[in-house]
Amino acid sequence: MVGPFKIHFYALCILTGMILAIWLADRRLVSRGATSGLALDIALWTIPIAVVGARIFHVLTHSGDYFYPGADLTAVLRIWEGGIAIYGGLIGGAIGAWIGSNRAGIKFWSFADAVAPGILLAQAIGRWGNYFNQELFGFETTLPWGLEIDPDNPAFPPGLPADTLFHPTFLYESIWSLIGVAILLSLDKRLNLRWGTMFGAYLIYYSLGRLITENLRIDPSDIILGLRTNVWSAILGVLVGALIIYWQKRQHPGPEASVYKANALDSRSE
Repeated sequence: MVGPFKIHFYALCILTGMILAIWLADRRLVSRGATSGLALDIALWTIPIAVVGARIFHVLTHSGDYFYPGADLTAVLRIWEGGIAIYGGLIGGAIGAWIGSNRAGIKFWSFADAVAPGILLAQAIGRWGNYFNQELFGFETTLPWGLEIDPDNPAFPPGLPADTLFHPTFLYESIWSLIGVAILLSLDKRLNLRWGTMFGAYLIYYSLGRLITENLRIDPSDIILGLRTNVWSAILGVLVGALIIYWQKRQHPGPEASVYKANALDSRSE
C-alpha cells in the first residue's frame, strides 16, 4: 500500500515491460528513418486493445474458473489478480497496431518488425508478475531452483507436502524470452529482416519455447483433443510465423525502402 493506493506488482511488471517495448520499438523505427515518438502514438492504440484481447482469450480458455454456479462474474474484469493470455494479446495487439500504424502513416509490417524484439522483452519482464501472484507454475521438482508456493494458495495442488517445490515456468519463459531478444536483434543485424519477417521469426521463436513451458504447467486449462489450449496456440503460432515469412518473402523480395506508407511519404514531401 502507498497511502490509499494498493500497488499490484503484477501490473507493475506488465507496465514496465510495455514501457521498454515502446522504447525499443521507437529506437528501431527511428533507425529506419521514422520520426521519434511514433511508436508511442501507435502503442496508444495497440496496448489497450491488446489487454482486452489478452483478457478475453484467457477467460475463454479458462472458462471453468469464471463461469460456474454462484460465480462472482465481476472476477472476469479483475485483471490485476492475474489472468491474461499472450496469444490473445497478440491478436488484439495486431488489430490495435494496424489501426495505429494506418493513422501514423507507417506500414503495419514495418511496425510489427520494429516492435517484435520489444514484445519478447516485455514478456520477459511481465512473466515476473506470475511470481508475485504465485501462479502458473509447473510440476513438482527437486531441482535446486524449485519454486516455493504458499500451501494456502488456492493453486497449490491438494495432497502434496507444504514444502513441495515446483518448476518456475515463469522463470523459464522469462529467460527464453531474454535470449530471444538477443537472437532476434542479431538476426536483424545480419539478415536485415523486413516486411514482417522479423515478426514471423518472433512468433516461431516464442511459440517453440511456449510449447515446452506449457507442457510443464499444472494450472487448469481447457483441453482440446488431449492438448491444452495454449499448446494449440503455440503450434498455430509456429505455423503462422512460418507462413508470414514465406508469404512476405514471395511478395517483397527486395529491400524495404521506407517504413512510411506511400501516401504518407507524399504528404511529408509537400
